[in-house]
Amino acid sequence: MTRRLKLILLGLRDLLASAGPVAFLAVALLVAAYWWLDPQPPKTVRLATGPEGSAYANFGRRYAQALARDGITVELVPTEGSLANLRQLRAGEVDVAFVRGGSSDLARPLAAAASAASAAQAASAPQSADAPDEDEDLLSLGALFYEPLWIFYRQDAAARVAGQAAAPTGSAGAAAPQATASGALPTAEPPPLVGLPQLKGLRVNVDQPGSGVPQLMQRLWRANGMSEADVVVSQLAPRAAVEALQAGLLDAVVLTSASQSPLVRQLLRAPGIVPMELSQADAYTRRFPFFRTVTLPRGVANLAADVPPHDVTLLAATTSLLTREQTHPALRQLFAQAAQGIHSRAGWLNGAREFPNTRTSELPVSPEGDRAINGTPPFWQRYLPFWASNVIQRMWLVIGGLIVLLLPLSRVVPPLYTYRVRQRVFRWYARLRDIEARAEQADAPREELLDELDELDRVAHRIAVPLAHADELYRLRSNIDATRRRLLASKPVSKENRAAAG
Repeated sequence: MTRRLKLILLGLRDLLASAGPVAFLAVALLVAAYWWLDPQPPKTVRLATGPEGSAYANFGRRYAQALARDGITVELVPTEGSLANLRQLRAGEVDVAFVRGGSSDLARPLAAAASAASAAQAASAPQSADAPDEDEDLLSLGALFYEPLWIFYRQDAAARVAGQAAAPTGSAGAAAPQATASGALPTAEPPPLVGLPQLKGLRVNVDQPGSGVPQLMQRLWRANGMSEADVVVSQLAPRAAVEALQAGLLDAVVLTSASQSPLVRQLLRAPGIVPMELSQADAYTRRFPFFRTVTLPRGVANLAADVPPHDVTLLAATTSLLTREQTHPALRQLFAQAAQGIHSRAGWLNGAREFPNTRTSELPVSPEGDRAINGTPPFWQRYLPFWASNVIQRMWLVIGGLIVLLLPLSRVVPPLYTYRVRQRVFRWYARLRDIEARAEQADAPREELLDELDELDRVAHRIAVPLAHADELYRLRSNIDATRRRLLASKPVSKENRAAAG
């Protein structure tokens, strides 16, 4: 058993020594490629979401849960909204962000105004067209959902608008009756508001500056021949604005949020508050290409209560998940795959599998997003953990090249192994040849040579070789025995004759 174990260990040693150079070269190349390609992503990624209670914040928590399964920690960064997300993404403060369509157009006028306010840059204002594109290093991981422009108003405010429209010029007393202090509504339901000019004179909250809604509403008001002076504007956070609207402190609030937003669902079910349906919605989509018309189906918010009581046509932009080119490709892949599970179901405004998509993205779609949305994931992703699947996906070209390189190099391993095994036997032929050469001399000391042959035979008996090379060992021992027989057959030389010969 000890001899067998010795043979096994010697065989392993010879195999490692023979294949070692090739294995070392392969490992060195793999380590160098791993260091150069950096296939494993950082363990932490920053995602810009939105205000608390918004759809952005809710989706951000779902992305954090999805990526946590693969060992990635998503740090959620609350912001004022889409415009703030885009600014942070451009500045490199976050890695991924929810950005509503059209936000880039809204951000450019602000940047131009800021630069124009600086006297040092005023002279170079005409050259601003040649400035580098701030979005050139941004990529889209796909469009995720519709984000409508919600304009919720109180019906008592609509009654005041209807009364003012019906009253003759200069007869203020003909206006419709005002709501009571308790917020009670007139018995007759007032005509709905269907256009932005009807908001003149009302208290309207247009969301926080970072959401991009104030800038958007400025453009819409200008398109309708209005200005901020025509409306009593406030810029409260969404939750505070909703509470103020329900308390009667505001007449209308403007929100941009997905239908999954708790605040939107709260207002849809609130008594005395209805969403505005713009009668010129199709005209807006022609003037503002990032807008689309979507339909909020009747009863979708509450079938039993029939809320809303009729189909509502809304203006909506598509919100995309944007990232930076510097973000690790593996992280982009994880976010794109998570988007498939989070946004692929049917919603209030879209059918199943309508999102995520690459059709409505305003920016170039990253290869990872395109593969996750339009392609088929590699089969190994279904069977391997994320880290192993990611290494294969990022290094498959290197691994394939190594295989092509090592195939011819591996041919030298068997000859090296054979040489090492046979060398353990052949090294003793030099000593045997020396004994034979001395035995041919006339004054050869036969007893000494026989002792050397016996010692050489004992050494050969202890040599361990694999069975495939045992013939070499037996050939050595046969040659030792043949040399011994020749010495025994030769006539011994006495000491006197040896001295005389000397």
